[in-house]
Amino acid sequence: MNHSNVLIISDETEFTRSVVARWQAQRRLPEITVTTGDLWRAQSAANYNLVIVGPLQTVSPSSILRSLSAYPATAAIYVSHEASADSRLVAENPHALFLSREDGWIATLILIATEALRRSEAVARAQRAEKLGIESHRHASLGRYMLEMRPSVNNALTSVLGNADLLLLEPDKVSTECHDQIRTIQTMALRLNEIMQRFSSLAAEMRSGEKESQAETSSGLRVVGSKF
Repeated sequence: MNHSNVLIISDETEFTRSVVARWQAQRRLPEITVTTGDLWRAQSAANYNLVIVGPLQTVSPSSILRSLSAYPATAAIYVSHEASADSRLVAENPHALFLSREDGWIATLILIATEALRRSEAVARAQRAEKLGIESHRHASLGRYMLEMRPSVNNALTSVLGNADLLLLEPDKVSTECHDQIRTIQTMALRLNEIMQRFSSLAAEMRSGEKESQAETSSGLRVVGSKF
């Protein structure tokens, strides 16, 4: 939560001061930004994990909460003066949490905000894991394709090298310029061949590692099974 970002929107200085002071007493403090209703811009919501909306005078809370609905990854909490939030406001903003300023409200706010940040971080971790999983799957598919195409590539390289060698053995049949170009083709083909050989070695190591892992897993299962 050290990297969490919180935005407090309120036209009441005392509200903002109280929330920030109480949060500073916690063990973990997120990055807190404070703004007023007239300076708030909806586009900035994407930069925050949590937005706390307090007492407002310059704008209506409904307009801010409505704009926050466009950013589902950003949690929203509205703290109202009333004993209970306006039912219509609650119905129109199911994405937001509502809290009234009753006795002990600030402690409740910090608890709710802390939990909201935890959930936000969990969602972010899940999204990163999903992205990594997609990338790993893409890389695995590319690796399988390269393994499948390796014989064809090796055959093509063998043909290129063979023909280049034959032409270089008969320098009188080609011009000096062509001779240099053929030498370049031969050099590049040899380099590609080295790359394919390294890839083959890596593939062999990966298969060996997979077999060892499977053997260890099977051995562990047998040991566990023998205890029962």
